[in-house]
Parts: sequence; structure tokens; C-alpha cells
Amino acid sequence: MPPLSPTSREICLLAALFVGLLYFSATFPRHKGAVTDLLRPSPHVVEQGLDSLPLTLETQYTLQSLNSPLRWGLGQVPETKIVAHVPGWTIFDRLYVLNGTVYIVSDTPEEVPDRRYMISTGVFIENGPEAEARRVPTDKDMRVISTEEAHRMFGLEAERLDGVTWLANDPKQFITHYYHWSAELFFGFWRTYSSLDPTIPPTGETSLPAPRRFIFSHIDAANWRDYAAMNQWVLRSAFPSISTEFMDDWKERAALGRAFVLDRVVLADRAAAMNGEMFLRTQRTAANAFSLPGSVNWWTTIRNNVVGFSTLGEDTGAMSVGGVPTRPVITYISRQGWNRRMLIQEDHERLVQELYKLRDTYGYEVNIVEMDKLTRAEQFRLAARTTIMMGVHGNGLTALLWMRPTPRSTVMEFFYPGGFAHDYEYTTRALGMVHYGFWGDRYFTRPDVPPVAYPEGFQGNSIPIDGALVAELCHERLTLSEEADD
Repeated sequence: MPPLSPTSREICLLAALFVGLLYFSATFPRHKGAVTDLLRPSPHVVEQGLDSLPLTLETQYTLQSLNSPLRWGLGQVPETKIVAHVPGWTIFDRLYVLNGTVYIVSDTPEEVPDRRYMISTGVFIENGPEAEARRVPTDKDMRVISTEEAHRMFGLEAERLDGVTWLANDPKQFITHYYHWSAELFFGFWRTYSSLDPTIPPTGETSLPAPRRFIFSHIDAANWRDYAAMNQWVLRSAFPSISTEFMDDWKERAALGRAFVLDRVVLADRAAAMNGEMFLRTQRTAANAFSLPGSVNWWTTIRNNVVGFSTLGEDTGAMSVGGVPTRPVITYISRQGWNRRMLIQEDHERLVQELYKLRDTYGYEVNIVEMDKLTRAEQFRLAARTTIMMGVHGNGLTALLWMRPTPRSTVMEFFYPGGFAHDYEYTTRALGMVHYGFWGDRYFTRPDVPPVAYPEGFQGNSIPIDGALVAELCHERLTLSEEADD
């Protein structure tokens, strides 16, 4: 029997059906909401049998499919949404990456910030017009493209990096330093991300999911840790499940020649942050992020995780995380063994005598420590209990991050007379505590702080301090109404 052939009428009907499908898929309404909107179940769906099986590791994971791509087929490529932005810190939903280039898909490019305020070339930051020109981003770093162009470039789908990603577009220049890691990069990342939950309570609890991965597109796996191994402690204790990716991973994805889409990403770029007004005032890249909404308790989430991790198995753990010691704790972080930025030895000895006199007279706890002589856990535990922290300008004062902010919480920083830097002064204020700078026998605090200066002697070993004046200010701060701490 000869094969059947379609009639002319059947051919016309099939052609009309095909044209109709093309039309409706191309004109289907675009989705401009957040990624979480796509994941929200329909209120009209009745789920049955959810309690029929016990919740075990096997029932949770064995029947799940692999991570499926974001597919649009012949329809429109979902646009990128800029959720929050200040110079150097941007939160995106559906940020695309192809061949190592970041793509913002938008049919309203006039609403996208200048890319110089979002990203740079990721080179080392140096002074001078030529160095500044080398940091200006090109089309290799970031492009803004239309949905039509995205369709031509990406095809029908993009592989998903699901969940929340933190993407640091910085060189290793500052990352391998405990202060710059914890009090700038990590500080800024969390302040930016936590702006999405401006109601974080004093307990630090948040509805925000933890970031799943931390990507460093310009450094390798050997160049993000600091010499004291504090960077990795902070990261792993704050987010125990986070994974890290580095320059080689970034290049491997680029070599695949496939488009990837990040569900939600917080992009940080130090060079871009340097264009911000708040950076120009404070020289702190994280300062820009404080223009975003946020809770006064924003840092408590991180502090509780890091301090709690450090106090596991300790009876004092709960107090260090959530309580206020009834006995004030004064911690002097000495640099006398460092041979760089040290007090005059006689002034150091007089300061110690005056602090011990406070201990003997008023019952304060006084700790004279060199941080490198303590274990990492001991450093975090001590900082968490400290009411007043003091020391010469230096990396040891980064421990102020783990103090519990109260009206009496204070940081006292000793400078060579005439010298000043914003590092610890700004960080102290950003956490809601009070900072005093000392020049020998005088002190200053906000708003009467001097301009930034690094005079000869700033890095030297002849920094003067009036121990009696320091002790007097300590007692003044600690006799503030204790009711204010409750």
C-alpha cells in the first residue's frame, strides 16, 4: 500500500499552528521580578502526601534532578535586575557570564549605572592618571546588551549558578591582609547583602540565605589567606557551607563557551568603590555600602557566628555572643614585640601600671596581650568580652570587629603626634561604638578628628602616650550609666 501523503489543507493547518506558536512565544510577557518570585509556589496548588515519607537525607536528595538551566527557548531572555547599587557594591538578579565577560541584559540601558561604578579591570591599584586609566572597565569586563542581542549570543538557555553568589573582582593586593579582608571586603559584602533584610533584630537572626559560593575572579587559591590565618577562620565560621572559586575556575567556565547565569550575585570591586563619595570622605571602600538601608544590628549576624564558633564548648560562650559582662574588661593590645609602630618603652610601662591601678581600685578586668601570642580562638573570645580596647594603630585592632557594641564600648587608638588614619576610627563608628585617637597627652574623637596624615615617625618605635590620661578616660567611659547597656 503506497504511503499516505498530507493533503494541502493539512499542510496549511500545520503551517498556521507553527506561526502561531512562534508569535505567542516571542510576545509572552517578560518577567522582571526577583529570582525568588520564580521559585514561589502557586497558591492554588494543593500539595498532597508531603507527610507520607519521613524526612531523611535520602528522601530529600536522592529523587532530586540535577540543576536545570534557565531556559527561554524561542522567547525573550529574562532581563537582569539591579536589586541594589552603590559605587563598588551591586546586587544583581540574573547576571550573565559568557567567555569571562559579565553581561547585564536590559532593554532599558539608560537605567543601568555607569559600569565604572560597578566593575574595573581588576588590576593592582596604584596612583597616577595612567594607573587610573588601566582600571577603567572595557567590553571585556562588562557589557550591557538588549534581550534581542542576548538571544543571539546566548542561544536558548544559560547554565544556572543557583542561590546567592559573592563575586570579588579585586586583585590580591589587599585581600591577604586581615583588616582589609574582614573590615573592608567582608564588611562591605555583608553590609550590602544585609540591606535586603533591614529588620535584623538584636539576636542577629535573618531571613537571608547564606551565600553558596565566593568567587575571586582575579586571584588564585594560594593568595587569599593572611599570614595569621584569620581570613579563613572568619569565612569558615561565618558561613560553614560556603564554597570558594578562584581565577582558574573562572577561566575554566570561560573556556566552555557557554552562557552562565547567576541567580543572585553581590558584586564587589574595590577600584569601582573608590569612585564613591563616602570613600572619598573616609578612604574606606565599605563606607559606600552604608548608603543602603539596613538594620542597626546588621553585623550581629556575622559576629554571633564567628564568636559562637570560637566559644564552642566554653561556659562563657553564651555571654560572649549575647551578653554584657558585669565586670568591665579592658584589653590593651601591645605591639612592643613587633619592632614597628611601638610605644616609647617607658610610656608603655607607665600605661600598664595605670591600667593595673584601675584593676586594683575598681575591680576592672585588665588584659595586656600580644595578639600573635594567642590562639585564634583566644583572640576572638577575648575581643568578644572586651568593653574597652586600645593599642597603637595596627592590625591587632581589627579585633574590635568582635566586640559587642554597647554605650560603653570604646576603642582607643594611639598615633604618633600629627598622624591619623581612618581605618579603625571609621570601623568603630560603623559598628555603633566610640573611638578616641591619642597624640601623647591629648585625645580627640568625632567630629573633631584631624585630617589623614602619615608624618615621619608614624611607623616608628617612639610613639608617646600619657598612661594616666588613658586610664582617666577609661574610668570615665566605664562609669556611664550601666542601665544603658541593658
